[in-house]
Amino acid sequence: MEFAEVARINRALNKAAKLYRAAKARKLAALGLHPGQDVLLWVLAEAGDGMTVSELAARLGIEPPTATRSLARMDKSELFRRVPVPTDRRQVRVVMTERGRDLIPAIERAWAELAEETLGHLPKETRALVIAALEEANDHLRHIVGDAAEAVLAEG
Repeated sequence: MEFAEVARINRALNKAAKLYRAAKARKLAALGLHPGQDVLLWVLAEAGDGMTVSELAARLGIEPPTATRSLARMDKSELFRRVPVPTDRRQVRVVMTERGRDLIPAIERAWAELAEETLGHLPKETRALVIAALEEANDHLRHIVGDAAEAVLAEG
């Protein structure tokens, strides 16, 4: 690969990542959320009856203390509640509130809008190629990053 192509790839991927994150942050801000909080809530909603902080952290690919800090930042939102685990006083289950569940369709709409705004203008076949190329690149990068990949992906 010639350096001009290398530079172009580097620039394009860096710009896309930064601009996508900024656009996502704006959409989430309109919902009172920060990047990463949308995924946290969505994972909780998928669980139905909630999950422990350790289970949530594992699903997000982060350490339990990181999940605890993320939840603490969201405490006043009333989007979830903590319920003691009767068999283990050290554990709590994080359970979505009705307010939190009501926010999930808005999160999914924000994701859909962003996807449409980002790639919706492309023909369906081109979109499929772009998505496949990005997924393949992600697989290669995940291999390069190794064990730290999930933590990196959980950053937002």
